[in-house]
Amino acid sequence: MKSSMILTSPSLLITTHSPARCGIVLAGGDGKRLQPFIDRLRGDGLPKQYMNFIGSRSMLEHTFQRAEKLISADHLFTVVNQDHLRFPDVRRQLSSRPTGNVVVQPENKETGPGLLLPLIHLIKRYPDSTVVVFPSDHFIEEADLFMVHVELAFRAVERDPSGLILLGMEPSGAEPEYGYILPGQRVESLLASGVREVSKFIEKPKPSSVRALILKGALWNTMVMVFKAEMLLDLVRRTAPTLFGFFDRIAEAVGTGSETDVVEEVYRQLEPVNFSQGLLVPLSLQLPSPLLVLPVRGVHWSDWGSERRILSALEKTGHPGPTELNSKIRPSVAANG
Repeated sequence: MKSSMILTSPSLLITTHSPARCGIVLAGGDGKRLQPFIDRLRGDGLPKQYMNFIGSRSMLEHTFQRAEKLISADHLFTVVNQDHLRFPDVRRQLSSRPTGNVVVQPENKETGPGLLLPLIHLIKRYPDSTVVVFPSDHFIEEADLFMVHVELAFRAVERDPSGLILLGMEPSGAEPEYGYILPGQRVESLLASGVREVSKFIEKPKPSSVRALILKGALWNTMVMVFKAEMLLDLVRRTAPTLFGFFDRIAEAVGTGSETDVVEEVYRQLEPVNFSQGLLVPLSLQLPSPLLVLPVRGVHWSDWGSERRILSALEKTGHPGPTELNSKIRPSVAANG
């Protein structure tokens, strides 16, 4: 399987919008930092987004559930790696996704290519769409409230298509491994939504500077973002022309007999590109910057990139976690605590 999965999922009773609202779920990461923790649970190298840490759903399935509060399943695209498909759990979790909506990349080349590859497929089908991007490794306790903010971001972009709106989470602690957004002035045309300009974007600040950033009102960058599809491609074209050129080649090949060969050739030549460092940081330095931020408060959010964050979030929110987590991990935590 090289380019997409098959089978369908039930249609949802979601209000339609014109132009279309679409979503991208980023599931192309390998989660190497968390792999020792997962190996103690399973021992098979399953990437973290396919793990059941809470209840009967994986992190990816929780992401689908949240996204489909606003986005119909046929408008929701997912990117995964070819290597992920060797796991029965992965194939099962993806088997009910609509035909052509799971985009398989040859290998993980970081979040830049991981976002652009499904975006190319999405634009082919919904060229005038507004898009929301969801990482698949986030824990969000108040999902309904969080999705209210995503809806606000959609409305803001539909009102002013020139901006890219990031959802910025009010920090609950000093976390140096997150990206931070320092909000600027309110946007006059979007006052009702609470959207602000991005004064500064700081990717993984020095630990010594984190508390000062928080005192200035800095927000955690959730990497959940809303934008017009064609607008983002134009930003990539102007900010990272070499990267754009690679995906322009793929766009020409999508839907043709040469698609698989072109994608594989491009990925062999591609250098990894982190979307935050490679695109967001340069865009934040432009005047005027197209980056905007919507502050989110009252939501317990965590990027589950480490064992510490997972166990901390489960403890704070009172979730028991799956049986295997309790039996294998929690006793050792208690003994060492």
